[in-house]
Amino acid sequence: MNKTEEQNNVLVYKNRNANMLEKIKSSCYYVSKNSRYVSIDYEKLDEYIKTIDLQKIKFWLSSNPYDLFDMKIDKIINFMLLFDSINYCFWGQPKWTINTIEGEKDGSDALLYALLKYVKEMDKIDFTKVSFEEFSNVLKGNVDIPFLQERYNTVVAICNVVNDKMNGNFYNYIKDINKDTELFNIIISNFRDFCDERDYDGKKIYFYKLAQLLTSDILHIKELINGIKVDYSNLVGCADYKIPQTLRALGILKFNNGLSNIIDNRQIISENSKYEVEIRANTITVINYINSKLENCCSIDINDYLFVSSKEVKTIARPYHLCKNKNY
Repeated sequence: MNKTEEQNNVLVYKNRNANMLEKIKSSCYYVSKNSRYVSIDYEKLDEYIKTIDLQKIKFWLSSNPYDLFDMKIDKIINFMLLFDSINYCFWGQPKWTINTIEGEKDGSDALLYALLKYVKEMDKIDFTKVSFEEFSNVLKGNVDIPFLQERYNTVVAICNVVNDKMNGNFYNYIKDINKDTELFNIIISNFRDFCDERDYDGKKIYFYKLAQLLTSDILHIKELINGIKVDYSNLVGCADYKIPQTLRALGILKFNNGLSNIIDNRQIISENSKYEVEIRANTITVINYINSKLENCCSIDINDYLFVSSKEVKTIARPYHLCKNKNY
């Protein structure tokens, strides 16, 4: 391939992604309108919206967990690129856990602790020279974390892109970008591991949960530490396990009897199944509906509010859906 052909391919890929955030919203709405197994109770949703306290909305990392913000901002952002790229699918039997200074942790808390502890000792965050065995020791717990090999492959691949295309420093590459649409496009155009798409009745459905999470995290961190004005108002929301579980506990998301039995009996559903796509797509539609009814907030704020609310409904929540995948 000559240089002109390569440039044209890059241009085509960027144009394809130019309106991806809008594609996420519209494709998820399409699923919602045609769902057979999941539905939205808009009456209960409207009642719930009246109870939302916008004062409770806060950035999930604002508490500076494990002294994350003690590092310089360039190292924080370079760390978040890797952390968010593998921040997915922690459940199993038994669940992966590690011991920390705050006791036993699991899920994203455990990943944040283990990975952050390791990179704090690195002059430059670069996993291209880190062996799989060493990476395994970094995440060593009671059992192997799910997708251990895939997580290793991802961090190595991302570091290779940063070294080859970004002069070895992702933060420097994006430091002047403070708008979500631009930053999001750079992430999904350069790092293929963030791809998060499904098919539904022959139609392409877009989610890009981790890419949106990373975009939000970077902009919130820049806002918090540098005190600069950023724009994350175009982000759509992050379709994961916890938010649909919360919405179901609140009676907003409803599953038909067949799907309810599968989820409640903790049976695994397949990636790209209609069950999985409908759960995730209806979650996005709810988030954006709430946003359309409220002022002075955006969809990613609502997303974070619902994520934090998962602790409040824990006693009444039924199990979250189980789907082995590398997207959430």
